[in-house]
Amino acid sequence: MNTTFKDFHDTLLDNLENYIGEYESFINNGPILFKLLCDLLNTDIDDSLRLPICGAIAYYVTPEDVIPESKYGPYGYIDDIYISTYVLKLVAKKHGYDFIQKHAENNDIEKMIKESELKTLEILNEKEIQSILKYIGL
Repeated sequence: MNTTFKDFHDTLLDNLENYIGEYESFINNGPILFKLLCDLLNTDIDDSLRLPICGAIAYYVTPEDVIPESKYGPYGYIDDIYISTYVLKLVAKKHGYDFIQKHAENNDIEKMIKESELKTLEILNEKEIQSILKYIGL
């Protein structure tokens, strides 16, 4: 019996590996943003941000979210990326982008967050955005 388990970050990487398509410029940011959200829980982050961060993490693993990956493939990560940027902007508002950057490995995280948010907002309509925020209670 194989007892090697993958964490969800590895699953995201597998799901998006070699994705080439219309949204590849930011879809491939999904695993990076997911890992960053997880890593931020292990910091001295303001307690009021823990619940939104957990909500954004949970949104990735929920099979039937607003745009489900099982139905739409990589396109289904657009809503996950949107909620990640939404929550990370809350973190930046409270702690600044420098705080986030310390946990973002080699990426220019402020640029990634802002570009990913802009790209998702070009695609999502207001009803979808409200559904995403309502889904996790924001």
